[in-house]
Amino acid sequence: MKAFRLDELEVERVANDGAYLQFLRERNMSVGLYALDAGAADPQGPHAQDEVYLVVSGRASITVGTETTGVGRGSVVYVPAGTPHKFHHISEDLRVLVVFSPPES
Repeated sequence: MKAFRLDELEVERVANDGAYLQFLRERNMSVGLYALDAGAADPQGPHAQDEVYLVVSGRASITVGTETTGVGRGSVVYVPAGTPHKFHHISEDLRVLVVFSPPES
């Protein structure tokens, strides 16, 4: 079994000095923790994989393709492969679990 604690993942992410920490990689998926602080710009572009975001804390808006919605703790967003998407108007530090399928390259 592989089990993780979000508080420990956050410490590891900060220690690695990055916005994204991949903590699980399997044959058909990968999972990571993505962090954007309030007021930050989201630098990501479209990915070659399908994605699911689960917001674990914070508040922002996300635009996927031409659709925009507000997100907060408990929000789940699906992003099809190749679709432009960005978090924006980040009003509270954002922490998001990201599932890629197939695994991110």
